[in-house]
Amino acid sequence: MQLELIRWVYRLKTVWAVLLSLLVGAWLIRITGHDPIESYKALFVGAYGEYWGFSATLTKMSPLLLAGLAVALPYRVGLFNVGGEGQIYIGALFSTLFALWLPGLPMWLAIPGTIAVGMLGGALWALIPAILKAYRNLNEVIITLLMNYIAINLVSFAVGGPLRAEGAPYPYSDEVGDSYLLPIMMDGTDAHIGALFGVLAAFVIFVVLKYTSIGFGMNTVGANPHAALYAGLSVRRHIIMSMVIGGALAGLAGTFEVIGLKYRLYHLFSDGYGYDGVVIAFLANANSLAVIIASAFMAGLESGANVMQRAVGVPITVIDAIKGLVVIFVAASLAFSYQRSGLVKMINRRKRLNEALSASALGEDRV
Repeated sequence: MQLELIRWVYRLKTVWAVLLSLLVGAWLIRITGHDPIESYKALFVGAYGEYWGFSATLTKMSPLLLAGLAVALPYRVGLFNVGGEGQIYIGALFSTLFALWLPGLPMWLAIPGTIAVGMLGGALWALIPAILKAYRNLNEVIITLLMNYIAINLVSFAVGGPLRAEGAPYPYSDEVGDSYLLPIMMDGTDAHIGALFGVLAAFVIFVVLKYTSIGFGMNTVGANPHAALYAGLSVRRHIIMSMVIGGALAGLAGTFEVIGLKYRLYHLFSDGYGYDGVVIAFLANANSLAVIIASAFMAGLESGANVMQRAVGVPITVIDAIKGLVVIFVAASLAFSYQRSGLVKMINRRKRLNEALSASALGEDRV
C-alpha cells in the first residue's frame, strides 16, 4: 500500500511542481500587498469561468497546444525538438504566401489548402535537423535552436521587404482574403476553431502511439534503439518521421495565428509559443492527452493575468514570474528518480539513441 502510494506521488510529480509554483507565487502576490486567494480567484475565474476570459484562453491555447505536441512527439524517439518557434514562423510564412498569391479561392479550398501549405512549411524546416541527426548524428537541440533565429529573420525580411503592405507603419503583410479566415467558435470573440484542431490532433497522436504499429515502432526506438534495429525497425526513418510530423504541427500553429487571429503576417508575431511548447511537453510528460491540460493551464495563466490585474491590481509581471517558477519546478521534478524514471531515464534514452546512430550496424539500416 505504501509502495503504491509512493508510485502515485511520483507519477503526479509535475502536479506537485505546479502547486509549489503557485504557492511561491502566492508569496509573491502577498509581497505586492494583495490577497493571494482573491488574486487567484480572479485569475482562474477570469480565465475559465467567464465568457470573454474563456474565449481568450481558447485563443491562446491553440498555438500552445500544437507547439506542445510538436515537442512531445519527437521525444517519443528520444529527440528534443526546441525548434518549434522557427517551425511556427516558417509555417506562417508559407501559409501567408499561399493566401496572398491565390486570393480568389473559395473557402472550401482556401482553408484546407492554407493548412496543408503551412504544415508543409513547418515539416520542411524540421526535416533539415532531422536528416542531420539521422545521418550525421548531429545534436538536434543546437541545430533546431539556431534555426529558430534563421526562421525569425527570414520572416522579418519578408514582411519588411517583398511582402510589406503598401504604406505600412510596421513590418507586416497585406491581409489575407475573407475566404481564408477560420470560423469563430464564440460569437464576438477571437476564439477560432484552431483549438479544436489541436485537441483532435492530440487524440489522433494518442491513438496512433498506443494502438498502431507506427506508435509501437516510435516507442521501441525511443526506449531501446538497439533492440529496434535487431527487430528490423529503421531508426533513421522514425527519427525523420517524428521530427517532420512535429514540425508540421508547429507549422500549423503558425498558420492558425495568421488565418485565425491576426489575418496577416507580422514581424515577431509569435509570443514565444515554440519555447512554451517545450515547457508544456515536459509538464505533460510527453503524453499527448496531458498536453491538452497543460496547454489549457498555461493559456489560462496568460489570459487570466489581465483580469487579475484589472480586478485586484496585481501586476502581470507576477504571472510571468509564476510561469518561470513552473519551468524551474517542473525541471527540478524530473530529477527525482523512481525506478530509473525522470531525468535519468530521459538522459539514458537520448544516450542510447546516439549510440545506435553511431553504431556501424546503422549503416545497414533495415526497412
